[in-house]
Amino acid sequence: MTRTTPTPKPRGPYAKTARRQQDIIDAATNVFATSGYHGGSLRDIARTLGMSLTSVVHHFSTKSDLLIAVLENADHTGADWLEDRMREVGVRVALPELVESNFRRPELLRLFTILSSEASAPDHPAHGWFARRYSRVTSQIAESIAEDQAIGRVAGSVDAPEAAKLIIAAWDGLQLQWLLTPDEQMGASFERILALILTDAQR
Repeated sequence: MTRTTPTPKPRGPYAKTARRQQDIIDAATNVFATSGYHGGSLRDIARTLGMSLTSVVHHFSTKSDLLIAVLENADHTGADWLEDRMREVGVRVALPELVESNFRRPELLRLFTILSSEASAPDHPAHGWFARRYSRVTSQIAESIAEDQAIGRVAGSVDAPEAAKLIIAAWDGLQLQWLLTPDEQMGASFERILALILTDAQR
């Protein structure tokens, strides 16, 4: 087994700066998940941390810069795990596992639901970020479906790119329903939707 040398952690002022930036990102996540981007202000975030507005701006010069940092931080959580898991057990097992995991992080679900809705406006600062994210995730799932087809996990007649779009649309809809009225059966509903999308209608 090859062993790698751990990357040294920042020390001194660099570590303090990194911690402070993460504190600001965490606070902004809660503010944006509650009030949205337009409703939450840098002043609200500073007040949450007991910091001055000047201190927040020192780390993130604009509100839009902080927004992108919040989205990147939230999106990074579990991204590598999903790709590895889909390769290991297939889309029909890995995606429901991700759904169940996400239900334990309602603040992140709320964040993405609110901000993605706001970002549908072309002039929103996160419009491009969400467009690129949807394209990337769609491609990732479509590629995993194609890999499943190659080894017989998914019927060969399924249109992988279309199936990926339908899966994401179904999950976004169920996610919104769950945020409005939490339901323990929502995960099972998603599994049934996956089975319908990924089943060969000719069989």
